[in-house]
Amino acid sequence: MSYELIVKNNPNLKIYKVTDKEFIPYGKVLNNLSIDEIIEVANKIPMPAEGSMYVPELEEFMKTKAAKEMQEDCYGEMPTQVGYCYGSSNKLNAVEWHKDSEINIATTPLVLILGKVQDIVDNKVDSSTFKIFYLEKGDAVEVYATTLHFCPCQVLKSGFGCVVGLPKGTNIPLQNEHEDKVLFRKNKWILAHVENEGLIGRGVLPGVTGENYEIRGE
Repeated sequence: MSYELIVKNNPNLKIYKVTDKEFIPYGKVLNNLSIDEIIEVANKIPMPAEGSMYVPELEEFMKTKAAKEMQEDCYGEMPTQVGYCYGSSNKLNAVEWHKDSEINIATTPLVLILGKVQDIVDNKVDSSTFKIFYLEKGDAVEVYATTLHFCPCQVLKSGFGCVVGLPKGTNIPLQNEHEDKVLFRKNKWILAHVENEGLIGRGVLPGVTGENYEIRGE
């Protein structure tokens, strides 16, 4: 699906491209990342039967040139994991953030709904402060640590695919109890939209108010 068609299907929403200047506060496009090999591997990953699936690290990805570039250039030689998020989702539903950037490579066209950590007050943030961005298949971006994000939204009936690079250990279960109730996994803070009963039922703090944006794709 083209950018023009996703804009046409969502006349109530302002949707930008990641190449637009509006993306600059949220991240940057990684034009020099070697993505062909990693997308070839990613194309072999099956879509989940329902919902979405996140895998922190995939061995086949770690053997690619792109994985080495992420570790060397994006994370300054820090240990890195490269995994994926695949599946079906068309709503904002929540926001999460890390203490570092996240690398996203779109293996299908998809949409990211992004906000800013600075807009969180007392564990509350209104979705009216967010912006919506379209990624073509093959777009690679760095999403800054100060950027609120969550599961990509699909624009194809078949679902969305996104390669995800992060510092090693991110998004795995915590080992200890913490007073910070927004800390949900290692290096992962999360707030659910107040309408998302599923996440709230899993112990995620409801903190996102306003419209739970829905993306209309194919």
